[in-house]
Amino acid sequence: MSLEKAKNHLVKFGLEDRIRVAKESTATVALAAKAFGCEEKKIAKTLSFMLPSGPILVLTVGDARIDNAKFKHAFAAKAKMIKEAL
Repeated sequence: MSLEKAKNHLVKFGLEDRIRVAKESTATVALAAKAFGCEEKKIAKTLSFMLPSGPILVLTVGDARIDNAKFKHAFAAKAKMIKEAL
């Protein structure tokens, strides 16, 4: 979703002023936390994994790590991160 589309959507709820755009890089959780002046646990991150059935995205807090045993229990597959664009 583009920034403009996000702003237009949030107008319906009176939340358009809640969007913050960083001037610095936010390529990593640490950089994003620094750019927004918050703790890493306040940053949301998306991790991409490949399952036998196809790719999935896991959204989590910035300071979380994937527990391999819990992942395998939940998805019946080993946690294998996607390293390249599909």
